[in-house]
Amino acid sequence: MPPVLNPADLYAADRPDQLSPVVRDFPSRVYVPNTNSNTVSVIDPKTYKVVETIPVGVQPQHVVPSWDLKTLWVNNDRGNTLTPIDPRTGRAGKPVDVHDPYNLYFTPNGKYAIVMASLDRQLVFRDAHTMRTVKAVHVGCYGVNHADFSPDGRYFIVSCEFSGELLKVDTEKMEVIGQQKLPFHGSMPQDVKISPDGRKFYIADMMANGMWVLNGDTFAKPDFLPTGKGCHGLYISRDSREMYISNRGEGTISIFDFTKNKLTKKWHLPNGGSPDMGGVSADGKVLWLSGRYNSEVYAIDTRTGTQLARIKVGGGPHGLAVYPQPGRYSLGHTGIFR
Repeated sequence: MPPVLNPADLYAADRPDQLSPVVRDFPSRVYVPNTNSNTVSVIDPKTYKVVETIPVGVQPQHVVPSWDLKTLWVNNDRGNTLTPIDPRTGRAGKPVDVHDPYNLYFTPNGKYAIVMASLDRQLVFRDAHTMRTVKAVHVGCYGVNHADFSPDGRYFIVSCEFSGELLKVDTEKMEVIGQQKLPFHGSMPQDVKISPDGRKFYIADMMANGMWVLNGDTFAKPDFLPTGKGCHGLYISRDSREMYISNRGEGTISIFDFTKNKLTKKWHLPNGGSPDMGGVSADGKVLWLSGRYNSEVYAIDTRTGTQLARIKVGGGPHGLAVYPQPGRYSLGHTGIFR
């Protein structure tokens, strides 16, 4: 694993416009997988217009930057394929057969892709380039979907949506080393993000309507912080000071201040909405979120919380990727960069 730039801030490589030479010449775009339309809408963030619609496989869930930053992988969950998109040209390549790819992550050393095979109840470690299966790990929970890695990359925490559980997985051994049930009846954990100092993991829970706060090292029972109805996506600001939390069930975004260790603001989308997954612009000024149940995408000013645009896309927009973003390598999902 490449050493972190600053042990006190895991996101130190993600500063505004700090683009890797690999992506510096890529056009800035927002790639939106439309789960119900089997397409990816491509938005020009300067004009807030859809400039292209790319046909992909059945039920695309997330658009995931590869570890080496050179490819965007569209996770066609029910189509059992990954569609590669060249972010330099915007062209889609030949789909790769991968079973049940609900979501996709990469080991911090860049060697393996980890497929979140939600319905198969597996974590499938594959070659990061060829996607050939190296090891399929059967798990005792249901609905593996999101994850994030410890500061040294030795383990990662996984949310299990349909059984309300968390897993702790040894990265090198490719083994589950911990499992716990969240202490809320009907819990449905979603996105997972580690704090800038690496001491805590935050897990969004759309049924508990807030975040679980977990010590990943001890993997003890987590604390809980209410945020809003349908708490779903978690995104770190470019200065590592705040986290944007999408509350899909009430059309709001909560702001968590890491220094103050508390929620400080809540932004309300005009006329509501269903803010889901997304990412932050390269300059850090705009938060982009899909509107899962409204066939739209929201662009939100990160300084004021003002809605800058509401853009119509296909049906069921989900894990959109803002690309390129700062960082040296990608750990997956819609863009977890180190």
